[in-house]
Amino acid sequence: MSTAPQSYPRLVWQRFRRSWLGLAGLAMLVLLLVTVIFGGFLAPHDPDSRYEPFQPPSRIAFDGGLVAYNPHESGRIDPVTLQPILTYDAAPPVPLRLFAPGARWWLLGLIPVDRHLIGPASPADAVHVLGTDRFGRDILSRGLVAARISLGLATIVVTLTTLTGLLLGATAGYRGGAIDRWLGRLIDFVLAFPQLPLYLALGALIPITIGSGQFLLLLVGIMALLGWAGLAREIRGKTMVLARMDYVRAAVALGASDWRIVHRHIAPNLMSHVLVSFTLTLPAIVLLESFLGFLGLAVKPPLISWGLMLQDAGNFAAIGSYPWILAPVGFVFVTVFAFNAVGDALRDAIDPY
Repeated sequence: MSTAPQSYPRLVWQRFRRSWLGLAGLAMLVLLLVTVIFGGFLAPHDPDSRYEPFQPPSRIAFDGGLVAYNPHESGRIDPVTLQPILTYDAAPPVPLRLFAPGARWWLLGLIPVDRHLIGPASPADAVHVLGTDRFGRDILSRGLVAARISLGLATIVVTLTTLTGLLLGATAGYRGGAIDRWLGRLIDFVLAFPQLPLYLALGALIPITIGSGQFLLLLVGIMALLGWAGLAREIRGKTMVLARMDYVRAAVALGASDWRIVHRHIAPNLMSHVLVSFTLTLPAIVLLESFLGFLGLAVKPPLISWGLMLQDAGNFAAIGSYPWILAPVGFVFVTVFAFNAVGDALRDAIDPY
């Protein structure tokens, strides 16, 4: 039996893998990463191509091979919704194949590719696994491609809030005095600021002619501006405790500079909390973006996000008649569950107590 000392990351991994929920969340995060990189390859269609509006999901079956059955009109009218009744009876099968030809997409934004993981054998056919939206666009394809914007936006916002909260919180906790008082009042002000009315006001004030890229930068800036204070308060409290530890007092007595003390003695003891906070805050930003999209404050076309897709679910009549337009909720649910599961397991693995 080996008695060699193990590194701290190895000990954390040994504790982390005891949680099956954490491992399941980690597997989902890997799938989300693959979706972000290869979303165009996984999507069966071009996310902007238009087909029949509000078409129900295709029925996938194995009939001498993998095939799909698309619904078609039965000639009858629903007496409640006054919409044509669709049926799968006598629907011609659409053969499916792996690495099917289709719309061109760009790998890493550089390499053009016209193959998709699975799709109709003929580019003239269409298969809608999750149905289509009000404009006839394939929901599955849009959801897979939208992961790039939704997760990218959340990652940028959480990175900015984490760096800002870490810098200001550590400064306030270590320096103390007037700096701590002023930064403490700033943190209290940001935490007390009502965020929802601000978002609603911005939705009314931002001109509709603003470009999609400018609106995205504005959304990232506002989320980051209002999201750093909670972490800063936590870091401030932990820094105040660490600054009074014996090894920090010994470094001060030996004449170590403030930068060396913070960099070598305090910051490493904060990283575990910052890492866990990052994994638990990111799903909150995904939920916030989806909520703002539901209110009509999502990114603007031609960009696609899960919040933008959820704008179609703002009409209760549409949800009752076309429930498949709620499919983007599934993407949000998987993302939030994965990050929360990993964050909880990571917190238990890092916490020595």
